[in-house]
This record gives sequence, C-alpha cells and structure tokens, in this order.
Amino acid sequence: MKAYRLLTEDDTSAFCHKVTLALSRGWELYGDPAYAFDQSTGKMRCAQAVTKDVDADYDPDMKLGQL
Repeated sequence: MKAYRLLTEDDTSAFCHKVTLALSRGWELYGDPAYAFDQSTGKMRCAQAVTKDVDADYDPDMKLGQL
C-alpha cells in the first residue's frame, strides 16, 4: 500500500527538520511544497506531502508517522 502524509508546521527550521526526518525514514516527497499565511496566528505556514510504499494493509488506526 502507499501511505500518504501531509506535513505542516510554522515557517521555522522545525518544518525542515520534520520533512528531513520523514525522508530519513524512507518517505518520498510528493508534489510541491505549499506556503501560506495563517491569519489566525499571524504566521506563515509550510506544508509538504510525502508518500511511502509499505508492506501492510490499510487500517484507519495506523500511526502513519511510525511507518
């Protein structure tokens, strides 16, 4: 199965670390990153989709970050 995650974070180094950690665990970038202003917090937010082929059947209770 192909697992999908959308990583999001404020525009800080924490976002880059989150994406780098996912890549180091075998996730692959999917599409272009997104960058938008969050009016409720007054901060810029980043998003990046990632996918990973895993040898498991889909279960809505699975912890995608632990794959």
